[in-house]
Amino acid sequence: MQSISDYKKIVSLARLVRYFILRATTAAGSGHPSSSLSATDLLTALFFGGFFRADLEHPEYPGNDRLIFSKGHASPLFYSIYAAAGRVSEAELLKLRTFHSPLEGHPTPRFPYTEAATGSLGQGLSVGLGMALAARLQQWPYRTFVLLGDSEMSEGAGWEAIQLAAHYRLDNLIGIIDVNRLGQRGETMYGHRLNEYQRRIAAFGWRTMVVDGHNLKAIAGAYQRALTVRGRPVMIIAKTKKGRGVRMIENKNGWHGKALTPDELTVALKQLGKVDADLRGEVALPAKVKIPNAKLVPSQAKEFKTNHLEFTAYKIGDKIATRRAYGTALAALYPKLSNLVVLDAEVSNSTMAEIFKAAHPERFLEMFIAEQNMAGVAVGLSRRGFTPFVSSFAAFLTRAFDQIRLSQYSDCHIVFCGSHAGVAIGEDGPSQMGLEDIAMFRTLRGSSVLYPSDAVATERLVAAAAGASGLVYLRTTRQATPVIYQPTEKFAIGGSKILRQSRKDIATVIAAGITVFEALTAYEILKREGILIRVIDLYSIKPIDLATLRQAASDTKALITVEDHYPEGGLGEAVQSALNERAPTKNFSCPPIRSLAVRQIPRSGKPAELLAYEEINAAAVVKTVKSLL
Repeated sequence: MQSISDYKKIVSLARLVRYFILRATTAAGSGHPSSSLSATDLLTALFFGGFFRADLEHPEYPGNDRLIFSKGHASPLFYSIYAAAGRVSEAELLKLRTFHSPLEGHPTPRFPYTEAATGSLGQGLSVGLGMALAARLQQWPYRTFVLLGDSEMSEGAGWEAIQLAAHYRLDNLIGIIDVNRLGQRGETMYGHRLNEYQRRIAAFGWRTMVVDGHNLKAIAGAYQRALTVRGRPVMIIAKTKKGRGVRMIENKNGWHGKALTPDELTVALKQLGKVDADLRGEVALPAKVKIPNAKLVPSQAKEFKTNHLEFTAYKIGDKIATRRAYGTALAALYPKLSNLVVLDAEVSNSTMAEIFKAAHPERFLEMFIAEQNMAGVAVGLSRRGFTPFVSSFAAFLTRAFDQIRLSQYSDCHIVFCGSHAGVAIGEDGPSQMGLEDIAMFRTLRGSSVLYPSDAVATERLVAAAAGASGLVYLRTTRQATPVIYQPTEKFAIGGSKILRQSRKDIATVIAAGITVFEALTAYEILKREGILIRVIDLYSIKPIDLATLRQAASDTKALITVEDHYPEGGLGEAVQSALNERAPTKNFSCPPIRSLAVRQIPRSGKPAELLAYEEINAAAVVKTVKSLL
């Protein structure tokens, strides 16, 4: 704020924003007005005090500052700020939370100023961290602001983000904690003891500032100082009152997520005082500077073609772990895919992302053992136009499922790679075995789930994943497996490979990844006994090759699925669902389907021992085929 007149206008704008919040939530009959009112002064000063810089006519302009509402339930404030900026009409506000309105209960990209979907608390700072890293990678001048609630400061993912932002010395990241004392059901852990937040956050290396969250001049002073800090991120810790401006609910418990009735609204609006409903504020424009790679947009990855990758000349019979082929493929992918960035959770010497790190260290981001934050950072990077490849052990990605789940609502393109999958990892035991990962990623809207069996398939599918859209999961294997495909073989998402086939096949064995080799061994055993089976490598579990499956179901008397995964949600259920639910016609009848999967509690042992113990090895396939004769 440059003058007293500016200050008076911002006071009036704060009153207007509160007016919008109350009217919108009462019209909706639901929402979180009290949580929005507490942060109103913080956001009004940020937007209209000259600190937040954005060209609101062009929300995607790379130089715009970014705002993440980690405190997503305060969406009425989010929309009302843009209404006060003249970007949302009052009539549109009154459609808050209705079916056709983009003003949803928690922010989603249906509203054009939403950077990422939020509402599951504790995730926004990670997303903001990803956007701050994106700005640094491409030398973009914007800052990222993240509004946090005090309740979500109990979430571990937030502290993962706090320590990593300090590690990367991100002075273009500014957090704002709305410490309004009251959570959903009563007082938060630290209430109004702001020193508890300051002491902890400062210990991680952030510059902290404590401020009265309803003193507009003090708030403006904090923002002014924050913009001058270099070499570390800033956290503004603001003492506020829930429901500020409405005496009947201010600083009172029991009003979380509760809209005022029309009669209560009448009283509340009188308490606000005179409101200038026609007043609008101005947001400062970003500097007109030349931005490197300003044309980088999220659609770039979709234009990438797999033939851009120089594939490795693997030979039939070479023993290469698919995890190693993953790292090799990534190294070849950049800089042909210029927006590629690779994240790993301190296991890059196991996932083999270290191969990429050695070749392109400037595009490798160490996330350390903090998978939830890593997934959130990937969202921020994706939303700013990057294609993140995110890797860890398959088992450890499950702890980040909430972040991964929410990313589907932000229209992200992210490739996740889970290594060390299944009981086949051997002696490390069940805590390290990914046995739920396929099910987890299959549940996601529009996702792709890929499980290559050899190095050739892996490299082609890495390239296909880079050129895909949405969320992609690539499952890799720990131990070396023989190369079975020629270097000219092509792999498309949604495809499969028929490895053995004849007109006399009595059954079809459907496998993926490590169990493909068990199926091939079973084929040879049965063939010597005069029994022929069809073997399908179902490397794309989602989307699934329905045509090939239906043909096999028509040609053979039974289908046998074999997978190194729990039966629930895995390959077997994917096949059964495709054939029994989506494919039936008058001329098609599905034969019996037998599922071989991990059904016992795994233990440490040699890979061969564990495959036998779970009855997903070649001997189990042979036994099952003979049982069907």
